[in-house]
Amino acid sequence: MMSHCVFPVDPATPSPFFHSKVGKPWSQRFALSVRPMHPKRVSSACRVRATLGDADKSIGIPRQWYNVIADLPIKPPPPLHPQTFEPIKPEDLSPLFPDELIRQEITSDRFIDIPDEVLDVYKLWRPTPLIRAKRLEKLLDTPARIYYKYEGVSPAGSHKPNSAVPQAWYNLQEGVKKVVTETGAGQWGSALSFACSIFGLECEVWQVRASYDSKPYRRLMMQTWGAKVHPSPSMITEAGQRLLQQDPSSPGSLGIAISEAVEVAAKNADTKYCLGSVLNHVLHHQSVIGEECIKQMEAIGETPDVIIGCTGGGSNFAGLSFPFLREKLNKKINPVIRAVEPSACPSLTKGVYAYDYGDTAGMTPLMKMHTLGHDFIPDPIHAGGLRYHGMAPLISHVYDLGLMEAISIPQTECFQGAIQFARSEGLIPAPEPTHAIAATIREAIRCRESGEAKVILTAMCGHGHFDLPAYEKYLQGNMVDLSFSEEKVKASLANIPQVIP
Repeated sequence: MMSHCVFPVDPATPSPFFHSKVGKPWSQRFALSVRPMHPKRVSSACRVRATLGDADKSIGIPRQWYNVIADLPIKPPPPLHPQTFEPIKPEDLSPLFPDELIRQEITSDRFIDIPDEVLDVYKLWRPTPLIRAKRLEKLLDTPARIYYKYEGVSPAGSHKPNSAVPQAWYNLQEGVKKVVTETGAGQWGSALSFACSIFGLECEVWQVRASYDSKPYRRLMMQTWGAKVHPSPSMITEAGQRLLQQDPSSPGSLGIAISEAVEVAAKNADTKYCLGSVLNHVLHHQSVIGEECIKQMEAIGETPDVIIGCTGGGSNFAGLSFPFLREKLNKKINPVIRAVEPSACPSLTKGVYAYDYGDTAGMTPLMKMHTLGHDFIPDPIHAGGLRYHGMAPLISHVYDLGLMEAISIPQTECFQGAIQFARSEGLIPAPEPTHAIAATIREAIRCRESGEAKVILTAMCGHGHFDLPAYEKYLQGNMVDLSFSEEKVKASLANIPQVIP
């Protein structure tokens, strides 16, 4: 299911979707090559610090990404052309994305081979550790066994390089010189900057203004890896100029930053666009998290009863949960799969499931997703990576099928849980996974009350070393729970396109 790609707002403006930058015939450009499943590569780098006994050291990096679409009982609705309301054609996407990523976006094949060149970079930090939170269990006095899959060991400090590296590599293979993107908290921007530095690509990033100001060290990480970084909204793009005319002090949002990056890519033939969440191919790339975790849990003889992850666009949550969902659909296990989102931006729990734009300016195809309306600009919560008006269409579809559940939690409870986690486990979480930690603590306390010894698996998608101002605000008692305005959302939802599929 496709997401963010540009369509001109002004019908008189030539659309980049009606020409192709690549001269090969379509039939030659879009033949997906997938080899049979290979045995897992043995790696001595694997760290499963989950039990007191010896961990299985034979678990390596997965050789293939997983595509959950192949196993769903009902296929997801297609993205639509905003002018014709017809399903988007693959060739419409060529101006913004390299051919291989378009192939991965539209395929229903269950597995996609990971290129050796990508695996070589993955080896810098993968496999990532699965860790049992025994000290947190003791602090909570719970019979539950809590495990977390820790992605903060990557060079960028989060799960985001899992997709940034292949996206940069595929662009390099097509001769692309420059990529542009958006970033919220800066984790995706950092990851793509890192990947571009590895492969010698130029990188330009539009960072949401609220995070650009509050997280200067993530901006400096991007610049250290050679990226050019702009606050969003900016005066560089027409989309940014329009937003600043309406609100000169706008804190920005991921939807606005997407509009700016997409606009720049569409106007420059030597430039492609990269996205760190939402799209199918991004969720496929992140499946290395769950594929590793399945093997790691098997190695220690555990099966999760509850799987918990935070959701903004959905890449981290899908990366951990979708491989387990495959096992659930095959009736091998039966875990509860729970998404956790911020109370100030609750697209799954408060939004509507409808076709909407993926960006604020309305420059993308229409996607069937849970949305608060593309005009909705969330309050500037500290979890900047979760400030998105919609949800990955694939996660929205899985939620609509009843295969997972969702809750929302306010940020003060999330940081309270983060402090408990940091003071017991030693790791300081990024603001985004504090939502998963808070939900994990809730579940562990329920186990204490019921006496159930559930196995809880949670996604610890990144560290918070560059988010310490948010912790300072909490520790000084200055953090507040930002409101969710029903009237604001109602006004935003009134502007979504009226589509009758």
